[in-house]
Amino acid sequence: MVQTYHYPIINRAISYITSSINEQPKLEEIANYVGMSPYHFQRLFSEWVGISPKAYQQYLTLGFSKELLRKRHSVLDASLMSGLSGGSRLHDLFIKWEAMTPGEYVKRGEGLIISWSWFNSPFGKLLALATDRGLCGLGFSGANDEEEVLQDYKNRWPNAVYIEDKSKLEGSINSLISNEGSINIYLLGAPFQIKVWEALLNIPLGYVTTYSDVANAINNKNAVRAVGTAIGNNPIGWLIPCHRVLRKNGDLGGYHWGLDRKIALIARESAQFESINCKVLG
Repeated sequence: MVQTYHYPIINRAISYITSSINEQPKLEEIANYVGMSPYHFQRLFSEWVGISPKAYQQYLTLGFSKELLRKRHSVLDASLMSGLSGGSRLHDLFIKWEAMTPGEYVKRGEGLIISWSWFNSPFGKLLALATDRGLCGLGFSGANDEEEVLQDYKNRWPNAVYIEDKSKLEGSINSLISNEGSINIYLLGAPFQIKVWEALLNIPLGYVTTYSDVANAINNKNAVRAVGTAIGNNPIGWLIPCHRVLRKNGDLGGYHWGLDRKIALIARESAQFESINCKVLG
């Protein structure tokens, strides 16, 4: 298992591979960039992502997202999944969720105590927030500094009480990063938003979908723009996989936490999907 102090190394490697994909840097160049020997870097990277850096690059080449949409386009129908703990989700976490009521939404967090803390992750610094009912927020620093990201969440639920408490969040974050165990989540949003986020939770690992298909999945095919807005406001990034939603033509679309991070998330999951299926078929 990749240790915590390795996360910044993996994060730098992913960023470098993504930003220099047209140059296709060799293993030695990437290893030198992160300050490791090629042998140790290859072993560390493969341990975390499940395949070699060279194979990972193949998931980032031009046209990758369009090819993925053509081959593994999830239309969110029952044939692709058999429940949150079903085999179709492969190695995804088992997720149990509950949603706030419309009355609770109107209160804008009043009466809630939200614990928060920052964690290291392979995709950069990760802000986690949770109530006593489950994880309610995940966001990345990067384009915005840490204070701005935290304030963004406070603006969503301005009447809540916020307490920094790493210990209450460590179990969920360890499960998320290791992709093992289970996580309780608490969806804080308007009823329409929650319907969209629940649909996202049903996209299996290794699959992608489109904004229009999400609208169809919630029986509101004319609400594509509103669906896009709800996806953009997803409070639990990474875990609620809004990064798996593409435009109908295969373009990546937007991503609240940066397109480079969206590409990296999709590429990692695609690599995991291929690795898992190769093992199964083998």
